[in-house]
Amino acid sequence: MNSQTVRQSIDGPAGPIECALDLPAGPAVGLAVIAHPHPLHGGTMDNKVVQTVARAFLQRGWRTVRFNFRGIGGSAGQWDEGRGEIDDMAAVIAHHVQDGEALALAGFSFGAYVASQAAARLGHDRVRHLVLVGPATRNFAVAAVPEHTLVIHGEQDDVVPLAATLDWARPQNLPVIVVPGVGHFFHGQLPLLKNLVARDLA
Repeated sequence: MNSQTVRQSIDGPAGPIECALDLPAGPAVGLAVIAHPHPLHGGTMDNKVVQTVARAFLQRGWRTVRFNFRGIGGSAGQWDEGRGEIDDMAAVIAHHVQDGEALALAGFSFGAYVASQAAARLGHDRVRHLVLVGPATRNFAVAAVPEHTLVIHGEQDDVVPLAATLDWARPQNLPVIVVPGVGHFFHGQLPLLKNLVARDLA
């Protein structure tokens, strides 16, 4: 993400997991772990949306960790249909979080599904911020989330229809920020996406 990004490998349930860490300029507010989109459709921790979300957390003083799901980049293993990928994120959180440290989880598309499930597994009271961008609500069982969750979706998302995310959010009385005229990958609107996340963290 920048020249100070530290690449490392940690032990995961399917073998090594490749991670990328970035540190804020001053003391860290806490740890933010960000999950990438679908591994079988080109998703990696270097996805532009994932990096944009990480930059927003960095700007607000959070340590950020991006990671590659099993079978991607330097991470061992193979696609597990969204089950083992939750275990991957849990392993990354467990490795990096410090005792008593504030924790934030985020994800884009498939990664938002994984982040929602990881948050549910940890317990919502343990997660200070949960940020879901273009959550994969049509193809995966995105978990119910706490009321403070930030959900951002493009109006013209051609991968996950906005209607699917509204149908998921409605029973939870959960607001969804809709970015007008924007597709799944937020082309041309990444600065706006970063500002929306940073504003929520303020």
